[in-house]
Amino acid sequence: TSIDSIDIAEDRDLFRKMMDQLEIPMPESGMATNIDEALACVKQIGGYPVMIRPSFVLGGRGMEVIYDENMLREYVAKAVGVTPDRPLLIDRFLHNTLECEADALSDGEHVYIPSVMEHVELAGVHSGDSACIIPPVTITEANLKTIKDYTRKIAESLHVCGLMNMQYAIEDGKVFVLEANPRASRTVPLVSKVCNTQMARLATRLMMGEKLEDLKLKDKKFKHHGAKEAVFPFDKFPKVDPVLGPEMRSTGEVLGLSEDFALAYYKSQEAAGSILPSSGAVLISLSDKTNLCDQAIEVGQRFQELGFKIYATEGTAKFYEKAGVKCEVVNKIAEGRPNVLDVILNKQVNLIINTPWARRDAVADESAIRKAAIKYKTPYITTLAAALDTVKGIAAAKAGKGEVKSLQEYHASIEEV
Repeated sequence: TSIDSIDIAEDRDLFRKMMDQLEIPMPESGMATNIDEALACVKQIGGYPVMIRPSFVLGGRGMEVIYDENMLREYVAKAVGVTPDRPLLIDRFLHNTLECEADALSDGEHVYIPSVMEHVELAGVHSGDSACIIPPVTITEANLKTIKDYTRKIAESLHVCGLMNMQYAIEDGKVFVLEANPRASRTVPLVSKVCNTQMARLATRLMMGEKLEDLKLKDKKFKHHGAKEAVFPFDKFPKVDPVLGPEMRSTGEVLGLSEDFALAYYKSQEAAGSILPSSGAVLISLSDKTNLCDQAIEVGQRFQELGFKIYATEGTAKFYEKAGVKCEVVNKIAEGRPNVLDVILNKQVNLIINTPWARRDAVADESAIRKAAIKYKTPYITTLAAALDTVKGIAAAKAGKGEVKSLQEYHASIEEV
């Protein structure tokens, strides 16, 4: 049962009842077949923003974050094939939330979890599009214990035999279940390579009748990290805004390995075709400077410490000035020349950080900046979380951390506990 791929309303209710019985929290949610039901549902679950989707989706198709009544009315009016058996599904949108995944092996009675995978981008970006770190870096031991406990409970309750993928969100220290997928996930090859646990082969043996105790699998302690990055086709579609959201847009993924997680992330960017600069200038344009101000300040401070020149739009420059980060102000498109597009066109910047407004009716400058980045082949970042890992990765690469190792050498360093 997958929360984002249920096609019968009764199944969704059944899954929620199961989670209630297991005392596993889910985001508040409801279902609607018309605008009146949708408005009532939004009110019931606590107001906007909400995540809305058709009752059956693949790759997040048709999923959208709704920020006000006008957006909700527009979405419902355009929805196709909505019936009492196939309603629109509405969930409370979790704010500033860390997402993570757990891939598990189960024989129907017992469960083995090699590791937990931490998403770099916050909730709101499709899991297939988010960069990920395995084993996790920032998730607390208490939350990791909870995630593994929930995964075991769900696998045992569903009597899963073989592979299962779980997706979770951590909001203010509380773990919520987002999806329960009793099947292989796109993350299986990544877990297999990083953890030296051949998930597909082991799952096949379990499905053929072997038990987990026969496989003699043990918990592992890792001295290295794997960083997965998604590969996008935006260079083939120069007029498409590359901003990420609930709909999956990636067409592949790569993996970087290192003892240092930041260097692993740096390697993953290089493998995905985004060559990060070691010096030069960075253009920063932040839409929301309040919700994640500490993270935004750290990004600016770290780039300044590394010797980068920082260009910034006026609002962002004022924000950084208060934090002691020096910036050169650059005009927005409508404010005259030279402007943000000129500094990109003239190759004055080596990296672009442009976080979008959450709303669809955002300022046109943002989309133009991202499209220009693709056109002139300048590395760009659209989330603060990725920007922070990027500057950490650049610092790790400049410091010469880590060394080139074979996959076998990384596997040899894993300790069984």
